[in-house]
Amino acid sequence: MPRIEVLPDAVADQIAAGEVVERPASVVKELIENALDAGATDIMVVLETGGRSLIRVIDNGSGMVREDALLSIERHATSKIRTSADLVGVASYGFRGEALPAIASISKFELETTPQSGEGTKVVISGGRVDLVEPAVRQQGTTVSVRRIFFNTPARRKFLRSQAAETRACVDAIAILALARLDVSFKLASDDRVLIEVPQADSVAERIGGLFGREMAEGMVPVDYQTATISVRGYIQRPAEARATGRKAFLFVNGRPFKDPFLVRAAETGFRGAATPGTKPSMVLSLEVPGDAVDVNVHPSKLEVRFKDRYFLEKCVEDAVRNALGPVTSAPSWTPGQSAGGIAGNYTVPGAGEVELPPSFFEPGDGELAAPGVGRLLQVFNTFIVTETPEGLTFIDQHSAHERIIFESAMRQLEGDQAVSQRLLMPIAIDLNSDELEAVEAHGEMLRSVGFEVEPFGGRTVMVHATPNPHPRFDAKACFEELATDLARERFGSLPNRLHRFAATYGCRAAVKAGQKLDDSEMRNLLIGLFACELPPHDVHGRPTIVRLQREELDKKFGR
Repeated sequence: MPRIEVLPDAVADQIAAGEVVERPASVVKELIENALDAGATDIMVVLETGGRSLIRVIDNGSGMVREDALLSIERHATSKIRTSADLVGVASYGFRGEALPAIASISKFELETTPQSGEGTKVVISGGRVDLVEPAVRQQGTTVSVRRIFFNTPARRKFLRSQAAETRACVDAIAILALARLDVSFKLASDDRVLIEVPQADSVAERIGGLFGREMAEGMVPVDYQTATISVRGYIQRPAEARATGRKAFLFVNGRPFKDPFLVRAAETGFRGAATPGTKPSMVLSLEVPGDAVDVNVHPSKLEVRFKDRYFLEKCVEDAVRNALGPVTSAPSWTPGQSAGGIAGNYTVPGAGEVELPPSFFEPGDGELAAPGVGRLLQVFNTFIVTETPEGLTFIDQHSAHERIIFESAMRQLEGDQAVSQRLLMPIAIDLNSDELEAVEAHGEMLRSVGFEVEPFGGRTVMVHATPNPHPRFDAKACFEELATDLARERFGSLPNRLHRFAATYGCRAAVKAGQKLDDSEMRNLLIGLFACELPPHDVHGRPTIVRLQREELDKKFGR
């Protein structure tokens, strides 16, 4: 007796629907993508009870004639693909021809569409069965209404999450498409509440502000990176704004949204050294690659893609983020009466981002900076260094700046460079508790790498025979004691993370402190060292080392 049978169309459709439609957000995504492919410039989404009761997508796209409207609900019917060759570098969103029939097979489905010229069409479907086809009257465009999703597959309906969770998923689905298409206005109304309403935007920064608020937009830094074949553009969150949870990560390739945890991790790697480990920055990154270097036809929902040279792309993303955080323009600008922030601003310090600065960058003499347009140095509150530029005033936190300098130097030493240390005529005896002693022994090689030479003396006492010498006010005994306490508390994890956290801890303890008076030469040397760093605008905890006050803000305050 035969055991293999061809499935009935209704069952096959429901299986296909399971690949395309996981939840209401999947329906929202597919319908908006269809609207975008139809040339819509205005899209409105209406939800009831998180999409369980109703999902309606209204667009002003090209619409369809009656024949196309009926074909659109047939499986594998599409206007975007004609041959297999069209799958290489496919530019349209919905090219598989599965979305509408899949959605119609598990819902009460209604399609109303009108082309630029000619009669409109209304199609009503229940669980995949066509109930009605008749003329319709509406303006050019298409409206798709999906009611009672999974009404005929209760086993799947029970796996839907709470109304709030499903609504949030729909918001995210719309947000990522709104970030991809700045030329389209989007509106989302959920149970009579407007959750999203963004007009057409001139920039990604403007769209970020419209979707997530001005504060988030102002806390991001532009990314602009180019190789011969790949570009990475968008925004990455400034380290001071990033948190361990709640981040938003949006990726696009050739204008298409997709998900890729490895590329997100690559961006985080580029972030390393500018923030506390474990911090997760929000990001909006758009990749442009040759069409034959990416395969978008690997997943029914089109959220996953396959890259020909993944490792090179990951390295490009890492370098793009690191380069974005390096210029002084990634430091926050400050408006009096407001918190630090701001994407805008093109202030650069001469020599910023260079590995080495020419000796003439800062010339001695009366605290004057020889670099064109940079004025006198002033220390205020024995904590901040202030300098004048043509664009305004720049404030440098002396502790954070020195912490960045020592951290980057310590990382080079931990990775093989020779540490500069001074041999002590009289070794320092330091008593530790048992945890501190164990931590010092476990990190002995790291301590030697940055300049500490330590040996046991008996009991819980160690003798320090040599120390680093990062600045004239360096208190070697206090630094070592604080470092030992920190090491005893920390759990550093893997080697790269361990090196980073050790260097960060050492940098914090060894740097000059707030409240210490610096002379002109020390301030000058501090700025030379800071602007020679790879990431001068940020200390190792994500806090800014530099804050900029624009001249125009002062003019506004004084009514000029």
